[in-house]
Amino acid sequence: MPVSRPLLRSNHTLSRSLKFYSFFIAFSLVACGAKVETPAGGGNGGPPPATVGVITVTQQTVALQTELPGRVSPLRVAQVRARVNGVVLKRLFQEGSVVKAGQALFQIDPEPYRAVFDSAQASLVKAQANQWQANAQVVRYKPLVDANAVSQQEFTAVLTTQKQADADVAYATAALQSARINLDYATVTAPISGRIGQALVTEGALVSQTEATQLALIQQTDSVYVNFTQSTTDVLNLRKAIAAKQMRSAADGSVPVRVVLEDGSELPRAGKLLFTDGTVDPTSGQVTLRAEVPNAEGLLLPGQFVRVRLSQAQMPKGIVLPQQAVTRTGQGDSVLVIGPDSKPVPRPVKVGAAQNNQWLILEGLSVGEQVIVDGFQKMMVPGAPVKAVPWNAQAPNAVASPASAPASLAASASSSVANK
Repeated sequence: MPVSRPLLRSNHTLSRSLKFYSFFIAFSLVACGAKVETPAGGGNGGPPPATVGVITVTQQTVALQTELPGRVSPLRVAQVRARVNGVVLKRLFQEGSVVKAGQALFQIDPEPYRAVFDSAQASLVKAQANQWQANAQVVRYKPLVDANAVSQQEFTAVLTTQKQADADVAYATAALQSARINLDYATVTAPISGRIGQALVTEGALVSQTEATQLALIQQTDSVYVNFTQSTTDVLNLRKAIAAKQMRSAADGSVPVRVVLEDGSELPRAGKLLFTDGTVDPTSGQVTLRAEVPNAEGLLLPGQFVRVRLSQAQMPKGIVLPQQAVTRTGQGDSVLVIGPDSKPVPRPVKVGAAQNNQWLILEGLSVGEQVIVDGFQKMMVPGAPVKAVPWNAQAPNAVASPASAPASLAASASSSVANK
């Protein structure tokens, strides 16, 4: 059947419209592509460059911190033991309290020792009386000997009696002193000041001097020791670096020690390193170190495990960066550096130890370079220029990001730079 002319005209119009819309869509796509390829912030109406926080690389003296596990031990420990035999009559302290040196802790039945003391005291009085009589007889015989009224033999006997009386007084004095000591031992006192634990005996218990029955334990903890170990490899590398003048020890030779508790907080006051043992443990290859740490608050308890941070040396020309500026992956560590034309360029670096939420950079950066620390999330287009502003750690937007920048962003920036 023949097609009518109006229908042909309509199909022709529809075909022209489809061609027009196809051309418009293609033009729009091209325009969009040109917009993406146009550098950000260009004169073609593109978005402004992303603002990122940067830090300028500088060299400074860095105290190299080492973190090691350690165990707390008391400054002094005293085991309170029985020094006489007897029955415990009374406990005179509160368990878990702080006691002073010389404070009474237990009362052992003193009556047997008081009786011995009274007997020794009476023996001393008797010996002193005999001594007085012997001395008086010597004084009386002295002029008689000079006048030849008595024989020399009789005078010698009197002198001998005097010497025996002096010896009896000395013996009685020593016996009295021994009886007094045993009587005093019946009252058990604290040998040192410190915190006392639980009582190991109760009232009515029979304690023995022979077995040295332990009654309680006192530990001085106002200052404590922290014992920790370090591998001989670390000690050797540290000494070599100091000998090569890559590092230097503290000017006054002291090594401050910080103690980190289980919750990650540090003690407010630092301790000091007392000594490094000169002997290596053959079973572990470790060297023992000891620090003394103030513990007035009582936060450290004997036997407690802690972490110890100490600065054994200083790097005179060290470079540190905030941890969020460093990307750490299995392929290595890297940062984003402001390169030519204000474009971020990935840079591989060698990272050392952590220093107060910062990484110590050993290799890869030069003084004066700008490293991106904040604003990674604003860099939507890899390789696009950015606007660098000094990073302010206290600014509201400079929050603690993850410990490293997104690895995918660094990889995208790297591939973009490679393609260019």
